[in-house]
Amino acid sequence: MVEANYTVVGMTCEHCVRSVTEEITKIDTVSDVSVDLSSGAVSVRSSAALSEDDVREAVEEAGYELAS
Repeated sequence: MVEANYTVVGMTCEHCVRSVTEEITKIDTVSDVSVDLSSGAVSVRSSAALSEDDVREAVEEAGYELAS
């Protein structure tokens, strides 16, 4: 199991959290996503190393931005 941490910019409510969680969960190897709304911290567990580009694309699909 691999865990990676990211910061998402622009989330303001629980709907934002659900949207980001839903989109990241669509990545094939992802098994768990944990989002902290107040800090924007996102922890992702997967069965294989994730491509940051894949995570960025998922976050952008949800309507938010991955911090650089």
